[in-house]
Amino acid sequence: MRCCYWRGVLSAIRLPQRCVSQLSRSNDPNKLVDLSAFTPDKVRNFGIVAHVDHGKSTLADRLLELTGVVNSIHEEQMLDRLQVERERGITVKAQTCTMIYKDLLLNLIDTPGHADFNFEVSRSLAASDGILLLVAANQGVQAQTIANFWLAFERGLTIIPVINKIDLKGVDIAEVENQLQNLFEFDANDIIHISAKSGTNVSLILDSVVQRSLIYLTE
Repeated sequence: MRCCYWRGVLSAIRLPQRCVSQLSRSNDPNKLVDLSAFTPDKVRNFGIVAHVDHGKSTLADRLLELTGVVNSIHEEQMLDRLQVERERGITVKAQTCTMIYKDLLLNLIDTPGHADFNFEVSRSLAASDGILLLVAANQGVQAQTIANFWLAFERGLTIIPVINKIDLKGVDIAEVENQLQNLFEFDANDIIHISAKSGTNVSLILDSVVQRSLIYLTE
């Protein structure tokens, strides 16, 4: 069963302690979440993939904030834990976090964007039911955007296109939409426009993950 397979694959990817704090640790027993109560049809496993510096880790921060895993993000790039990640502002190693949203268990995997760490992306996709294909509005589709799309496509994953950084001045959102439609044949109605920095439309992403990701039913 895919749910069990996911647990096995991700056993090698460390879960940041802060991500599980509000799910599994509390002084009030009534606030503890019984993860075993989530049957496979109530679980969504999804990753964020993109070219480097297109805003993956910032989007992950906003999702954690929106789902109440943390009260607010005082420290940016919460899932980037390695010193080199902090110093260079890039993700090197895939990290995971579990969130509760609309009575569903969402397992998020934040992946590297740099081509040198493509193995981490491949390993993460093996544990995912769907991905957010993130594209920065000021840069458009780049080399790793294309590479990540085909990695997910060949695995038969649900691919949700997201245009980030729509709040930047001078960006041509229509042009980026055209790129996504022409290169990958996405429907314009399926493309989500967000600003991960400000949080604009980020809730639409969670709703799309819930509605569109592959669902595995119990037997």
